[in-house]
This record gives sequence, structure tokens and C-alpha cells, in this order.
Amino acid sequence: MKFSLLPKLRVEKLTDVTVELLRKRGISLLMLDFDNTIVPYTTNDPTDEMACWLQSMLSSSIQLCVVSNSKRDRVKIFCEKYGLDCITHAKKPFSRGISQCLEKYGKKPAQCAIAGDQIFTDTLGGNCAGLTSILVKPIHNHTIWLKLRHVAEQPFIFASRKRRLKK
Repeated sequence: MKFSLLPKLRVEKLTDVTVELLRKRGISLLMLDFDNTIVPYTTNDPTDEMACWLQSMLSSSIQLCVVSNSKRDRVKIFCEKYGLDCITHAKKPFSRGISQCLEKYGKKPAQCAIAGDQIFTDTLGGNCAGLTSILVKPIHNHTIWLKLRHVAEQPFIFASRKRRLKK
């Protein structure tokens, strides 16, 4: 598909993504990055707002699946606890995990979105697969590597400023 580092939509936090927003765009499956999108790297506990959002989304018609590059068991443990499907070792931006998710749910790319905090993995992977890419502001860039990555993403974040969800 199309190589692009620009997200189709930008939001401050994952909880800004609503069922209505997704339905309006014809999306019935939302793939979610895990680290720094749902929870920070430093904890497995979501905020109360995030836990409520997950509950609300799970009770809606929108299907959710965590698609994470992580190889740690914490992703599977979290997903089991909150009733989420997950695919780990996804290798984003490559198509492995995204394709596996599409196949698992029997969806076409146009019916799906991916929300994540990284342009070079989540946004690029979603765009190349033909999904609606949603860039979420990272929860917490607590290491120098995360801060440097965020600096490298700034030109693309700036270029996508008109795609920001207005409240």
C-alpha cells in the first residue's frame, strides 16, 4: 500500500477516540498499540479514565485488539485481565501482526484503524496496510531514547497538524 509517515488522524490521548468517530469513518475494528498508548512503559495499571474507556469500547460494536511489538508477558497478562484480544511480536511497521489481526477478524483494511504513539511503527505500519492510522500523544517519554525518537518524529507531527481531532 501507500508509504506515508503522516497519520490520518491525531489525538491527545487514546480516550479521545470515540465509537461515534470510528463509526463515522466506517471502522469496526480498532487495533491498539500497548506501551505508551494504553499504559506507560513503567506500569501495567491503566488510569481510571483508560479502564472506563476500555470497558465502554468493549461493550460497543467496535472490536478491539492489541497489536504490540512487545515480547513481554505483561501485554498478554494485561489483555487477559481486561478481556482484550492481543497479538504480540507484531514487528510493526512490517505487516506481520497487522495482517494476522485482519485475518483473525476477517476484516478488510478499510474497516480498520490502528492507534499508537509511534510514527515509525504504528502510523507507518497502519498506512502501509491501508488502515486509518491514529497517532496518540505518548503517555510518558521517560527515557532518553523515547525522547530522541519523539524529536525525530516532530517534522511529521508538525506536517499532520491539520489532522488533529478538535474537541
